[in-house]
Amino acid sequence: MAEAVLRIAGYSSPEFYTAHETRGYSLIPNMHGQYRKEGRSFVEINSAGFRDVEHTIAKAPGVTRIAIIGDSYVEALQVERDESFVQFMQAEIEKCGFGQQFEVLRFGVSGYGTAQQLLMLREDVLKYSPDAVILLMTTNNDISDNARVFKKVPIPYFEYREGMLVLDESFRTERAFLVRNSNLSRLGIWLKNSLRVVQAIGEAQTSIKYKYRQWKDSTTSSAGNTSVGPAPSPPVAEVGVDYQVYREPTDANWQNAWRVTEGILDLMNNEVRSANAKFVVVTGSNGGQVLPNVQERDRLASMLGINDLLYPDRRIAEFCRSKEIPVIALATALGDYTRRVQADIHGIEGNIGYGHWNKLGHQVAGTELGRRMCELR
Repeated sequence: MAEAVLRIAGYSSPEFYTAHETRGYSLIPNMHGQYRKEGRSFVEINSAGFRDVEHTIAKAPGVTRIAIIGDSYVEALQVERDESFVQFMQAEIEKCGFGQQFEVLRFGVSGYGTAQQLLMLREDVLKYSPDAVILLMTTNNDISDNARVFKKVPIPYFEYREGMLVLDESFRTERAFLVRNSNLSRLGIWLKNSLRVVQAIGEAQTSIKYKYRQWKDSTTSSAGNTSVGPAPSPPVAEVGVDYQVYREPTDANWQNAWRVTEGILDLMNNEVRSANAKFVVVTGSNGGQVLPNVQERDRLASMLGINDLLYPDRRIAEFCRSKEIPVIALATALGDYTRRVQADIHGIEGNIGYGHWNKLGHQVAGTELGRRMCELR
């Protein structure tokens, strides 16, 4: 009875992810349903396993293909697909394209670091023969995602061995991955995606955990600790963000994470160029970097003992220029926008100012990115 009622009401909250032999996990091809964890949207995954429309492998004559690689910002479950920054970027590019036809392909999976994105480039992106590949970096966790010591999740990592960047695929033998990749786990996902009642129970459990984390974060914030030293606790929607990324690294783990990240960027650039395509690196924005109240940004920087929150953006830009990689840093322009109009571009519902881009954030970021891409032509 409950199952029938939920189906008639149009309710769905499926599992969108499954184990992946190469990248640890991936989106489930052809899955569709409603997303409600942060914002609300209807999600459709294409047959290739990405949140995008269907694309033919062969490129149509006269069409310029742009592939966008990234994590949850490219996946953009928080908004409807036609509200994501990709739509606004493409509209801007078409304005300066002198009648040229563009096709933009999206390759985004939540939680992916640069290592998984490189593997995705090799397996899924280059076969579409893109003319340009844009890597959208999320600086608040992409660097730490590339280090096992920080990420602590069974996924592939790159590491330096005798001066060479080598892929470590030992995650395939880790118990957590073996469980996730087991027939029993896949059966569980199938049952959840087949039964709305199971989905509703799972969503209720997730909602309770999320609200508890919000409450815990709010009580921690109200404790009034303003001492300089340890980084402040991240907002609930940015759990996993390590504020140490805003500082120049002084310990070996962070130095290695940065070294590996830069090595992967170099590999990506070489492989994209070898495929006769243009590689462009874009750094997006993190909530704290673009708060409308500049004093709040300064307060966070002061708590960290630094002058501003743009160290990762500057470092990536400097590295890319040293390798002659076109680079676009969005945080400064987006921060200027929020200060000028006094509007938040990050955060949805109870977490305004932090978390992912909201609808306005996607619009402003996509428009700015499209304009800057036109300047690179």
